[in-house]
Amino acid sequence: MSEVEERLGAMGMAVPPVAAPVAAYVPAVEHGGLVYTSGQLPFIEGALPEKGKVGAEVPRDDAIEFAAFAGLNALAAIKSVIGDLDRVTRVVKVTVYVASAPDFTEQPLVANGVSEMLGLAFGDAGTHVRAAVGVAVLPLDSPVEVDLIVAYE
Repeated sequence: MSEVEERLGAMGMAVPPVAAPVAAYVPAVEHGGLVYTSGQLPFIEGALPEKGKVGAEVPRDDAIEFAAFAGLNALAAIKSVIGDLDRVTRVVKVTVYVASAPDFTEQPLVANGVSEMLGLAFGDAGTHVRAAVGVAVLPLDSPVEVDLIVAYE
């Protein structure tokens, strides 16, 4: 088990098996020392824990947790390409999409779910740039979706 996965385990989290794509794409691609993930949903044991819009059907605090789960699924996609998360030298960019009720404006707080998890898992290498984007709807009516770009050796 990698040191990154041990730190996640100490937080009560685990990198799951890589999620099967729900359409015509691959979970992650390596190019030029970077790994780019496809958007990852917060699947837990193959299912979405909740569906709907954050700020309406889905409470903000649940969405924060779901952003972390989506981030764990993104880490699984990265691991499937490079084999060991300890090879990650930097989390470069995080994009968090939040299916938002029309008056919901706390997308940055939802995105903190994944950002804080990555900081604890990778330490200084987990510091990243980020976009938190409110959208009308996400695939499968998921409340959040996350994609990552990481550098590795």
